[in-house]
Amino acid sequence: MLDLTQGTPSPVEPTVDFEADGVQHGFLRLPYSRDDSAWGSVMIPLTVVKNGEGPTALLTGGNHGDEYEGPIALFDLARRLIAEEVSGRVIIVPAMNYPAFRAGTRTSPIDKGNLNRSFPGRPYGQPTEKIADYFQRTLLPLADIVLDYHSGGRTLDFLPFAAAHILPDKRQEAACFAAVSAFGAPWSMKMLEIDSVGMFDSAAEEMGKTFVTTELGGGGTATARTAGIAKRGVANLLRHAGILAGAVDVQETRWLDMPSSDCFTFSQHDGLIEPLVDLGDRVRQGDVLARIHSVERTGTAPTEFRAKLDGILAARHFPGLVKSGDCLAVVATEVP
Repeated sequence: MLDLTQGTPSPVEPTVDFEADGVQHGFLRLPYSRDDSAWGSVMIPLTVVKNGEGPTALLTGGNHGDEYEGPIALFDLARRLIAEEVSGRVIIVPAMNYPAFRAGTRTSPIDKGNLNRSFPGRPYGQPTEKIADYFQRTLLPLADIVLDYHSGGRTLDFLPFAAAHILPDKRQEAACFAAVSAFGAPWSMKMLEIDSVGMFDSAAEEMGKTFVTTELGGGGTATARTAGIAKRGVANLLRHAGILAGAVDVQETRWLDMPSSDCFTFSQHDGLIEPLVDLGDRVRQGDVLARIHSVERTGTAPTEFRAKLDGILAARHFPGLVKSGDCLAVVATEVP
């Protein structure tokens, strides 16, 4: 298939010099013509901190706009980090999908684009595809280690964990899991994705990068605990990479695995969810995880959804009402 992106420059222009030493606060400027600004732009904030030679860390949040631990940690880091503390380079983008972040939505209000399903993107596509293309062709190639923060947004709630994926290259996989351990979340996950096509994760991993992601809570907000985990974790990761001096602040972490699709439970009905298990609770195969009550009439028995394997409840549907097809629960297995 002909690759139409070859030789097509990105429309995104940075207002910083990625090769210059020092601290630079600027933007990725994406032209966006619209009704209220014919020659307007989307201005995505970023910070670059560079000091001599060394590895590059690419730190991102707001890949989905209703997930807040990453933006909290990264806006804070961008304000505090000074060049003298750095050996190498740190590229900080607190809100990758900036239109979604400003709207507080998972997808972009401009084009309904889900940035984390839009890679490798297109320089001539919709705005979300153009953002993905810039990360794919410009920022990812600069990076040695990548941290992309996630949480559950408005529709899921998670145990706070850092995660990496099982990879064909076992040396790369080992580097990713070592970085997850260094991050030091209360839980660490060997992650299984329902649908990995078009993900930022896959784009980074296919380039051979050390990639770490997180799920640090949910419900469309952050807590003092989850924001603290995010802030401590990024400092640990930069120390682990040798970009910041000092020892990793070692935290106890408990490892979980998602060995198969049996981890996931999906609703087959619309209705009102009654949780029977809370996050972190142990469950046995066959235990009832949740009931779905009909809201169309009284006197109807609820539908029960049961665990398909033994483990820990690692994620759950957040709002009280569910639709058919919604993910109700994720059960992960404990790693000895």
